[in-house]
Amino acid sequence: MRLFLISFSRALYSQLHWRMLLLTVFPFLLSVAIWALLLWLGLQPLIDAIHAWFTDSSLFQASGDALAWVGLSSLKPILVPLLAMWMLLPLMILTALLFVGMLAMPAIVAHLSVRNYRTLQRRQGGSLWGSIWVSAGSFIVFAVLWLVTLPLNAIPPFTFLIQPLLWGWLTWRVMAYDALSEHASQEERRQLLRQHRWPLLLIGIVTGTMGAAPSLLWLGGALGLMFFPLLAGFSIWLYVVVFVFSGLWFTHYGLAALAISRGVATEPGAATGPQSGDPVLKDLNPPPPYSTTERIGK
Repeated sequence: MRLFLISFSRALYSQLHWRMLLLTVFPFLLSVAIWALLLWLGLQPLIDAIHAWFTDSSLFQASGDALAWVGLSSLKPILVPLLAMWMLLPLMILTALLFVGMLAMPAIVAHLSVRNYRTLQRRQGGSLWGSIWVSAGSFIVFAVLWLVTLPLNAIPPFTFLIQPLLWGWLTWRVMAYDALSEHASQEERRQLLRQHRWPLLLIGIVTGTMGAAPSLLWLGGALGLMFFPLLAGFSIWLYVVVFVFSGLWFTHYGLAALAISRGVATEPGAATGPQSGDPVLKDLNPPPPYSTTERIGK
């Protein structure tokens, strides 16, 4: 838990660095440019297709009854546009995730390597294709679960529970791999992910809760439809900020845990060894106390 909290404070401090703030700009601009074109070309056809499907399947009556049962009958007239927006949301998340993974994570690892983990040897146990494979596979599972649980988002308690869990699992799967791929060997990465599974998942849930905040903007009913372009752009920016902070937190935690397992210091210029350098290493790996006999002998 100490490493969990210290890595959080370090990530928060690193997020304020101008290089890290700049990292939120390029993925955001690329995502907005792509989605401005896609929404202009495809939003209305998507709404028409969902409306035709509801009409052919007689789903308007069933959905109206379900909304009335949970006290949200006012959403019935705008149900189809809301569903279209919520179906596009995972694709927006994927866009932000891909651009952050391609542009931000290498820069995050390089930035922290120089400032905090210069003495940590790079064993390059991961690869770009491995990152793409993990990201794509995780997102497919995420998208399926998102669609399956989509009706539950109309019920506030489930919204605050499901969204953080889904985001937490996704960020844990993707960010933990990218954070360790440059410095850890394959065996070290597997061992660290297994040994620190629960703290890493907790980091994912915390950042998942932060990542669920943009999704709540889409629950504004008719007001959300009126300001849809602005909400979409603001949501993409928040996703990028959350992903960059998640990358910083996972990288700080992962590289610090890797340094502890190797017994090296994590501050630039510090001497290597489990008892020098970063006080975190000293606290987490204290030297064994001498017995009375050993003290007398010394």
